[in-house]
Amino acid sequence: MKECRVKDICIKGSSNLKQKDVEGKKGLYPVYGASGIISFIDTYHQENEYIAIVKDGSGIGRVSFMPPKSSVIGTMQYILPKEGYDIRYIGYCLQSLGLNKYKQGAAIPHIYFRDYGEKNIIVADNIDEQRRIVSYLDSSFKLIDEIKNKALKSLTEAKALFQSALAEAMEPKEGWEEKTLGDVGSFKRGGNFTKRDFVEDGFPCVHYGQIHMRFRHITKQHLSCVPKELVKKDRCAKKGDLIIAITSEDDEGSCKCTAWMANYEVYVGGHTAIYTHNLDPIFMAYFFQSPRFQKEKLEYTHGFKVVEINPKDIAKIHIAYPPLSTQKQIVSHLDSLSSNVQQMEEKYQKMVEECDAMKQAMLRDVFE
Repeated sequence: MKECRVKDICIKGSSNLKQKDVEGKKGLYPVYGASGIISFIDTYHQENEYIAIVKDGSGIGRVSFMPPKSSVIGTMQYILPKEGYDIRYIGYCLQSLGLNKYKQGAAIPHIYFRDYGEKNIIVADNIDEQRRIVSYLDSSFKLIDEIKNKALKSLTEAKALFQSALAEAMEPKEGWEEKTLGDVGSFKRGGNFTKRDFVEDGFPCVHYGQIHMRFRHITKQHLSCVPKELVKKDRCAKKGDLIIAITSEDDEGSCKCTAWMANYEVYVGGHTAIYTHNLDPIFMAYFFQSPRFQKEKLEYTHGFKVVEINPKDIAKIHIAYPPLSTQKQIVSHLDSLSSNVQQMEEKYQKMVEECDAMKQAMLRDVFE
């Protein structure tokens, strides 16, 4: 074993590929971004297996092993081995460093090879020893990943069961009334503010990026605040109103229209809508998740990367609903299923954190 700097065992390479320039291409060789394959082009940058590190934006510092005859976009960086070093050994070494701690910048974080390249590490100078360590880590990490994948499969199946139950619950039955959403309530676009307007102490506000079904009821711990002088009362949701995200940045090209229920008065941002309703609010929140609604709303959505639906168009969408007592029964059933899914998701997230911590502990044992 010997001590050396990171830059003594590997070299960096850069990519000039931009995501907007490769999207939609239909070549033979994959181009990767931080979230996976973006498209396929007619050439490639790397002939052999290599390491890619996210150096800009979301996922910064993540280290991945990449396949031969592929490329990455410019927000990622190539790492290649110097002579006498195994590529996977270097990859595990970099993972052990926790590169995220080298990030700089707030708005768009960035990491530089010139910084982490100076880090001193303990490495095996014999390539056979490196490969022995790689074999040990490969097999150990495979077992850990199998545990994670099994748990993910169970969670995915639970979510699918909930979606099936939701679709069945919202399917019109005999005796249900059918109207448009505009017939049973009214929609109003939120006011205008940006993240630059946020302050520590002010009037609670919500924008579309904060709306998740995980938090069905809005609580102050989930919200930001804006100065009271910016608040327009006619753009505030009252207790019991639904707040709907009418904009989303969605790779599937659709606006999810996720809905939250207000527990108290809250200012609503311009990419959301306030829905005042005459039906059970939680029944309506589930309706906005339902495949029935999501399918019909596609007729009215517009945009590509940032997808939006006009509140006036949401009002045109049809809804079938039962008497109020039946609505509450449906809500109770869906709440029970949703609670089970959420508990499974929380357990899954905790298990993933524990598995990742176990990997880091193993890496520290090898490289520290």
